[in-house]
Amino acid sequence: MRPASRRSRAAVAAVCGALFALITWQVVAHGPLRDADERLGRAVFRVVPDALTQPLADLGGMAVAPPVLALAAGWVLWRGREWLRAGAALLAMAAVPALVAPLKLLIARPGPLEPGTGWYPSGHTATAMVAYVAAAMLISPYTRRRWPMPVAVVLTVATGIGLVLRGYHWPLDVLGSWCLFGAVLVVLGSLGSGSAGVSSSGRRRSSSRTRTG
Repeated sequence: MRPASRRSRAAVAAVCGALFALITWQVVAHGPLRDADERLGRAVFRVVPDALTQPLADLGGMAVAPPVLALAAGWVLWRGREWLRAGAALLAMAAVPALVAPLKLLIARPGPLEPGTGWYPSGHTATAMVAYVAAAMLISPYTRRRWPMPVAVVLTVATGIGLVLRGYHWPLDVLGSWCLFGAVLVVLGSLGSGSAGVSSSGRRRSSSRTRTG
């Protein structure tokens, strides 16, 4: 990885981490940002029919998002033997419960419409972001057009919107997860970037198969 690229990745991770720290502080301290967040949430909860928002929220479920990442990891292992990149992506997914569960217990934020506490940060948001973005990062070198990442972003944003409109989470629950796991993906993506040479050989092998087939 080039030094400039390494610095830019570090800067992105630092910004995401700082934003997550700011949001978390406001949530814990009942600051003005949390007050605004709850006013916004109450204004938008259930304004769209559940039949539309529930499928969006379900995009972050364990039955939907992780299998997408598993398929992408299996694909790059089969096509390019990219153990490092696939391992980094799966490690990012493992970081979701490892980070989200203790934070939920520690912060114990009440939910907007559901009983109990432990709604910050949003686990469904984190699961969707890691699964779809990491899958896009894995398969992008094997696609002729740059469609995987835009699709991943749309799915991630749609999940967050669905969770908020359905009333499962406050907006900051979603935004906090985006910031936290934006940093995680950048860091683990840097670990996987060392297999660029393997990726190139995998793409050459793929191209060769296409020409001879």
